[in-house]
Amino acid sequence: QVQLVESGGGSVQAGGSLRLSCAASGYTIRSNCMAWFRQAPGKEREGVSGIFTGAVGGTHYAGSVKGRFTISQDLAKKTWYLQMNSLKPEDTAMYYCAGGATHCSGGNWKLGDKYTYWGQGTQVTVSS
Repeated sequence: QVQLVESGGGSVQAGGSLRLSCAASGYTIRSNCMAWFRQAPGKEREGVSGIFTGAVGGTHYAGSVKGRFTISQDLAKKTWYLQMNSLKPEDTAMYYCAGGATHCSGGNWKLGDKYTYWGQGTQVTVSS
């Protein structure tokens, strides 16, 4: 049984940093796409960042987080990370990790219905 478990959320002031982690269990690492999504109250879920789990882990970012967030992975630990710097109040949301999409390219990484596995979410709150 595949499980994705997020951690690292919390409350910070604007300008602060957080690092989210997503630990996978029961998951056979293949060349596929893992991603972070977020959903704020009253808003649609949006793709934040994606990474390909193959030998060359290509990365993708939403325009709103590019230059502030960094996605990375430790395949040996089956763990994915989202380093979030220069946080803004508009980054406040529940953050979810997702896995199992066949590829990241062509914008596929930000399409939620392409993912097979989802974590339970971790809350990020940024105050001004």
